[in-house]
Amino acid sequence: MAAGRKTGGRQKGTPNKATADIKALAMQHAEDAMKELARLATGAESEAARVAAIKELFDRGFGKAKQSLEVDGEVSVTMPTVIEFVAPDAGED
Repeated sequence: MAAGRKTGGRQKGTPNKATADIKALAMQHAEDAMKELARLATGAESEAARVAAIKELFDRGFGKAKQSLEVDGEVSVTMPTVIEFVAPDAGED
């Protein structure tokens, strides 16, 4: 066996069976959840709730904002943090 060679576990690209059911359930409720976020963004009584809902909508619609990290006050590294949400077509089975 070669040193450093990974053995066992899932092969790259193979879906995680443990979370597949949870992901499928979340996808079923995604449209309703987005509608609720939109409702909260415009109608919540709490300003904090409106801001949080708007942030979530923007993060999902445009991706999370890039974050900069400063090391030793000299080097600046930009780290993208993007989460993409893709809803299934209503006509697909």
